[in-house]
Amino acid sequence: MAPYPTRLLPLPLVAPKLAPPPLASRRRGRAGAGARARAPAACAVRCAAEAGGGGSVVVEDDLCELLQILPNDLRDNLQNEPRKDQLLEVILDLGRRPEARFLGDSGGQYLRDSEISQQELEDAQRAVGEFGGDNRAGIEGTLHRISAIRSRKGMVVGLTCRVGRAVTGHVDMVRDLLSYKESILFLGRPGVGKTTVMREIARVLADEFQKRVVIVDTSNEIGGDGDIPHAAIGGARRMQVAEPSMQHRVMIEAVENHMPEVVIVDEIGTEAEAQACRSIAERGVMLIGTAHGEHLANIIKNPTLSDLIGGVETVTLGDDEARARRSQKSILERKAPPTFPFLIEMRERHYWVTHRTERSVDMLLHGKKPLVEVRKRDSKFQVVIERWATYDGDGL
Repeated sequence: MAPYPTRLLPLPLVAPKLAPPPLASRRRGRAGAGARARAPAACAVRCAAEAGGGGSVVVEDDLCELLQILPNDLRDNLQNEPRKDQLLEVILDLGRRPEARFLGDSGGQYLRDSEISQQELEDAQRAVGEFGGDNRAGIEGTLHRISAIRSRKGMVVGLTCRVGRAVTGHVDMVRDLLSYKESILFLGRPGVGKTTVMREIARVLADEFQKRVVIVDTSNEIGGDGDIPHAAIGGARRMQVAEPSMQHRVMIEAVENHMPEVVIVDEIGTEAEAQACRSIAERGVMLIGTAHGEHLANIIKNPTLSDLIGGVETVTLGDDEARARRSQKSILERKAPPTFPFLIEMRERHYWVTHRTERSVDMLLHGKKPLVEVRKRDSKFQVVIERWATYDGDGL
């Protein structure tokens, strides 16, 4: 990471040049006729800016498409909800009151006093269509995700209806890192916005950096449901994955068959996927990936994913070396170069901690706190990068 001082990036953030397909074509496929019959004559794509002033993050969604699968009274309540721009997901559980969850709220908001019936769940399921092996489905032409909870008999007893949004502006938090052409791993808890960032990075690398970008889209979360990917990924190509367990094979297939300069993969979670990432990186292809976890130490301690940051092994020192280091004879060392030279902890949507992975891992293994970059937005929503900040994450 080349040194540079603390700086303010007064970049105006503009809306993406998205050209959603015509409404008629976006309503084909998996959605049931009953739900679509309730749709309004015109379902306009909504745009909203999260902040004004010197900078902004522009959000575009198809919220009305998601609302069409809900019971009529819930749809009407949410259409009149003042905070619908902040809607994160709607929870429909059999025998419980329906609940809406909003960004920034720790709890939820009940949408009515009566419980969800089996008939309402079946109606919503028909409107969505067939669920995949990972119990996820989508709405064609949108970025929304519907996840099912099943009983022991395989019956759907709960639905999580997650709002998918195309966001422009997040990429300015890492635009300088993209120019290094080195792989970046995004780390964060569920719901912090990792997939949203992947989507915009794909568009920027393909359209602005003119890279050959291939997205390995296991659950159709990045490119949306349907065979034609959502316009939010720009000129990037999308490879769908038939079964989640096949993701690592599709990653290798993408490199061998389609000559990408960049491969983007969401939710790296198995040892096979970690090994596929290393294989791709060793072929000179830039990787952009995500994994669950809050701090770098979570990956170091995870034997399944530790190869992403170089892996960890126990080394036994000689007596003289141990005395010189003032350490025990058995210590932990990084055993290989990291697959991802950069690692970003997404603490919040607008507060990221950037590591030079090799240096940070070595310092954490030696019981020291590494120096990092803190990337955040100020009160005017402009990007601020604080160089040489002291790391405040979990130690080992």
